Amino acid sequence: MAEVTPDPVMRIAMGFMAAKHLFVASEIGIFENLAVAPATLDELAAKSGIPHRTLRISTDAMVSLGLLECKEGRYGNSAAAAAFLGGKAGQDLRPMLRFLDRISYPAWMKLEDAVRHGEGERHFDRFTAEEQQIFSAGVEATTAGMAAALAVSYDFSRHNRVLDVGGGTGSYLVAVLRRYPALQATLFELPGACAVARQRLADEPEGARIDVVEGDFLKDPLPDDHDALIVANTIHVLSVGHNVALLRNMRAHVAAGARLLLVDWWMDSTHTQPPAAPLISGEFLVISGEGQAYGEDDADEWLPQTGWRKLELRPLAGPGSVIMAEAV
Repeated sequence: MAEVTPDPVMRIAMGFMAAKHLFVASEIGIFENLAVAPATLDELAAKSGIPHRTLRISTDAMVSLGLLECKEGRYGNSAAAAAFLGGKAGQDLRPMLRFLDRISYPAWMKLEDAVRHGEGERHFDRFTAEEQQIFSAGVEATTAGMAAALAVSYDFSRHNRVLDVGGGTGSYLVAVLRRYPALQATLFELPGACAVARQRLADEPEGARIDVVEGDFLKDPLPDDHDALIVANTIHVLSVGHNVALLRNMRAHVAAGARLLLVDWWMDSTHTQPPAAPLISGEFLVISGEGQAYGEDDADEWLPQTGWRKLELRPLAGPGSVIMAEAV
């Protein structure tokens, strides 16, 4: 019989240290400063303005985690760091790290309270303008792969106008409209998120085809005259009761045959796969106060109650997938 050691427990318990080291390394510009060419510690200290001694702590940590390489005293980005953290064109995960550090990390200090009491604090209504910007940019960076995959995997050519309910910065709509030049769209979001979205969409050619409408989808009527609805990364911030109410509200504002696309971290029947979903469920609880990751079986229960017929679940990028339904 294999010896039982505390190593698995220790790796998990110390996981927050790796995350915090990564957040700091990104914020002080280590990966960006190594994007052009490897550098010595002295050269990196001069570029970043960080003291040599403490910079060494960060670089050593990144080498141990496989995000930096050190050869003959010169540090360089690993392939993953170069692709996603060095500021190159493409998917930039630095906004995600800033969001996790500035917004998520402090909120997770209240996880025990939220689990004990069955609910946490709702953060969306208390964001400063800076926090809203960090939150919106971080969520967009985290879900960029899912947005791109949805635009490719679902055929929007049958639709005339799509409504993105709780659509953040409008990144899903931009990805879809880029592939379908005849499609028109509406983004429905809370006022703070709409302010960020308007700035974001002003830089995109597709922004001219997107109406940005402020409102609370649990309290206000949704815009009419849409034949497709996207709900991306919103189900997980709501309680079961609020999700059922949202599905009913959406059904009331579309005609029979309209399509509903529920993009989320849908889990299997065991609620343990994909592995990232049950872990990030805590994130949804501490940020929204009531959310969690849900399983496909949960949607199977809600949809028939609220006037929708499930069509299929289709994988997207990473742990994300989309449940497609039709209004009956």
